Amino acid sequence: MMPAPKFPQYKTVPTASLVPYVRNARTHSPAQVDKIAASIREFGFLNPIITDGQNGIVAGHGRVMAAQKLGLDTLPTIDAAHLTEAQRRAYVLADNRTALDAGWDNDLLRIELQDLDAAGFDLTLTGFDLNELTVLFDDLPDPETLSENYSRKIEAPIYEIRGEKPAPADLYDEEKAQRLRKSIASADVPEDIRRFLEIAADRHTVLNFSRIAEFYAHSSADVQELMEQSALIIIDYDRAVEDGFVKLAKGMMEQAGKIKASDHA
Repeated sequence: MMPAPKFPQYKTVPTASLVPYVRNARTHSPAQVDKIAASIREFGFLNPIITDGQNGIVAGHGRVMAAQKLGLDTLPTIDAAHLTEAQRRAYVLADNRTALDAGWDNDLLRIELQDLDAAGFDLTLTGFDLNELTVLFDDLPDPETLSENYSRKIEAPIYEIRGEKPAPADLYDEEKAQRLRKSIASADVPEDIRRFLEIAADRHTVLNFSRIAEFYAHSSADVQELMEQSALIIIDYDRAVEDGFVKLAKGMMEQAGKIKASDHA
């Protein structure tokens, strides 16, 4: 007979005392940490951090990063001190890898998402973004309601100083755009066409949004306002709707064949 599994005790520890595993192979992008933080705000901290007996993180690095972003002083943990060093190192990998093998029943998933949308729930809190939803739904349950739920229920992100202020030149990479501009400058084309091509070349400038967020946090109120107007940073989601970001999303959905042009004319 297989022995009963161990059930470690829960305990609460200071967030600042938790130590990340230096060889953790799982990465967490700022966008994913934002999703985790939004989930914690909505549902509470329901998944405790697994530690090694000395507050070293075995599983839950992303949750700790989200908790730090939210300013949570303490977190619930499970002490896995009964594991050997090799078991702990293996579990760091297994905890992340085994979840990847799960799939979805897309029919049931659509029904569940449609019911949540009909109830006015913000579907972004399920972890799916708008592009994923347009793929999941053959017909969106209600494009107007869906975009309304998205735009009005997402909480504005928190932009806090986390490091040194980046230099403006570090906020973008225009190497490809510059190459195109040189080619356009030497081309034998009418001036109005040249101007059009120069404007189009700017599309190839790559923005570094993680550095832009840090730059925003360090900037004066006037610069922050200009960055918000340029949609480099979004603080006010109602204003983002007024400025056309929901319309842009619907336009993308139209291109994907999910809604008719008349739905957002």
